[in-house]
Amino acid sequence: MEKTPAQGRNLAIDMLRALTMTLMIFVNDFWKVHDVPQWMEHAKRGVDFMGLSDFVYPAFLFCVGMSVPYAIESRYRKGYSGESTAGHILLRTLSLLIMGAFLGNSEARLAPDFTLYRIGVYWIVAVAAFFMVWNVYPKNPSRRQSILFTCLKILGGLLLLFLALTYRKPEGRVFDTSFSILGGIAWTYLVSATVYYFCRDNLKKLIPLWVAVLAVCVLTQRLRPELGGAPILDFPRPNFLEGMLRVLHIGNGGAVFLALSGLLVSVVTEKLTVYPQWKRSAAGVAAAALAFLLGVLTHKFWIAAKLGLTLPCCLFVSAIAIAIYTLLRYLNTRNLTGWFAVIRPAGTATLTTYMIPYVFYGFADITGIVLPDWLTHGPMALVNCFCFALIVVAIVGILQKLHLKLKV
Repeated sequence: MEKTPAQGRNLAIDMLRALTMTLMIFVNDFWKVHDVPQWMEHAKRGVDFMGLSDFVYPAFLFCVGMSVPYAIESRYRKGYSGESTAGHILLRTLSLLIMGAFLGNSEARLAPDFTLYRIGVYWIVAVAAFFMVWNVYPKNPSRRQSILFTCLKILGGLLLLFLALTYRKPEGRVFDTSFSILGGIAWTYLVSATVYYFCRDNLKKLIPLWVAVLAVCVLTQRLRPELGGAPILDFPRPNFLEGMLRVLHIGNGGAVFLALSGLLVSVVTEKLTVYPQWKRSAAGVAAAALAFLLGVLTHKFWIAAKLGLTLPCCLFVSAIAIAIYTLLRYLNTRNLTGWFAVIRPAGTATLTTYMIPYVFYGFADITGIVLPDWLTHGPMALVNCFCFALIVVAIVGILQKLHLKLKV
């Protein structure tokens, strides 16, 4: 190949991912406070509106796509075979789905008559088991360490099996395929990683696939209510197209469109490194402006909503992500990155960062600790959530120094 990603770690992607994850912890903490401004909240399904919270998950999917080329090329550079890389993609997807299932099921809490354990215990035990199974253990361990690590992995697996067998939902159902946000990330990662695995940085292959997914969005997403509220391809259900999109985990195309857009940005970014910085920045600004204009255009036909990942939503999020990424690349070239140290763990240990709040919420449930009322209303509520996000990131940084980091 003429130029491949992953010639070195792309700090700007770490920065963008760290900002996104820190914001995710911040907005996910809104459930415990009151009087959050509407523009910061999630919009309800079917509403043509996107609050601050609605940008987080789509932006993270964009980051997932951006990271794929660097991760795969890094494996090849280290000497891993294509077969090993394909297996890694599948194993990573499965691992995220397993963790997503345990967290997704717990969103319904527990049946009222369930007395074996509290939901807080479930969360803490699940996260502890995740660390036992998927922690980044030291390389080249001694024989004693190797035995210890193996025992921890087995114990973690047994704990997860115990939770899966004993868990009961409020409506009486048992553990099932509720994958939560991690499940969506897993399927999106699988599709985008598979695309890059076969296409690498070949834009002649990547661009047509991106256009194809864009076409899926256009043809299968529901138009505005005033335009009929039905997809352009409104086949009677069930139908072959809907079934195949479900089998391929493409859905209405929104999630995959975001990931492939991020993937393309990474590939093009590396191909443009031969040009001066100002030209690369200009290209980034132009791409962000184009995505925004397309968002405005498509907004005439589809609502902008995170629930359902509508095409305008995906385009607006892509525009913002590209603009911020372009700025971060520029700051990196000027060594203006000192501020990043505060949130770096959220960009380099993202999965760990996502899990730590469950431990906090678990202890709060077990102990019955309730925040003072003055910390849950008005501006102090937002300060509370923001400080919580920073505390979580700081704890992740400490855990990294203690060699505790989730990686799949």
